[in-house]
Amino acid sequence: MVSKALVVGAYQRKLEEIAACPDVDLTVVVPATWAGQPYEPAYVSGYRTLVTPIRFDGNYHLFHLPGLGRIIAEARPDVVHVDEEPYNLATVQATWLALRHGARPLFFTWQNLLRRYPPPFSWFEKYVFSRSRHAIAGNNEAVEVLRTKGYRGAATVIPQFGVDPEAFAPLASAPERPDRPFTIGYVGRLVPEKGVDLILDAVATMSGDWHVRLVGTGPMRAALETQAAALKIMDRLTFVPPVRSTQVPSEMHQFDVLVLSSVTYPNWKEQFGRALTEAMACGVPVVGSDSGEIPSVIGDAGLIVPECDYRALAGALARLDADVELRRELGQRGRARVLERFTQASIARQTVAVYRQVAAG
Repeated sequence: MVSKALVVGAYQRKLEEIAACPDVDLTVVVPATWAGQPYEPAYVSGYRTLVTPIRFDGNYHLFHLPGLGRIIAEARPDVVHVDEEPYNLATVQATWLALRHGARPLFFTWQNLLRRYPPPFSWFEKYVFSRSRHAIAGNNEAVEVLRTKGYRGAATVIPQFGVDPEAFAPLASAPERPDRPFTIGYVGRLVPEKGVDLILDAVATMSGDWHVRLVGTGPMRAALETQAAALKIMDRLTFVPPVRSTQVPSEMHQFDVLVLSSVTYPNWKEQFGRALTEAMACGVPVVGSDSGEIPSVIGDAGLIVPECDYRALAGALARLDADVELRRELGQRGRARVLERFTQASIARQTVAVYRQVAAG
């Protein structure tokens, strides 16, 4: 498997589950850094990790791994899982090297909007489509996009990463309401498409004792501070710097609800919403907008509101603030939904089934 995403420690739990499957010998190739974040070893048992230099670190379309050819030549794999979008140079590189050394390549895609790319990226995509033996799509709409673009090979919907239900778990003895305000949480980048400003607009209309905790950073930080000051809620808002992936559960445990109020743009809509499944695994109720894949992820285990509708979001939050039983019920449903669909073990089993299908031709 070749993946830049696996610099994140929490994501590596899936690899241990894949390696534990019968007759699987797994080698993982990961760059030393991605977008400045160094490789973070956390779950490394049962498989081999090869950390390699990267060129054009942080450039999604042009990054590649100069040592990959030697690695594939030495490993002699049957299947090469290129955990990247088909229009990226790294995917072309890994696909070509896999074929050169007698392996069968497959790729991954999250893309749930139909976007046409100029050359050379359209050429990259066409090359990968014509030579890959399988596609793994992170959501249902991504398969539709693949078909519209002309991909005719096999495709399976599997989220890229699951949740470790032991690391992300409810507190063993959580009180009904800790000695703190009703805490509304967000974990992720502070960028316009995540709709964090809508959270501030929503809570500004709410009464009662509440607090907002935003975990992450991004270009909207200053604008959100200005907005909070204008709404006179700055004293009820806490900005938390980004934390290591393995520290996210402790942040989730401080929330009474997690919000993902994503907004669809012409060039983006929510592809999954990993923070949702992490919160659900922790037994934390979730509220999400109806952007992209969010409703499919949440199902009946949370509340869905129309995107860009901060008043509907405020109503959902006020409802949860007032109803302890609803919070408990949604927390239990969320945990059960993750255990059924979104654990690392479940996703690993589905992924290995694809490997076997590809290896069998």
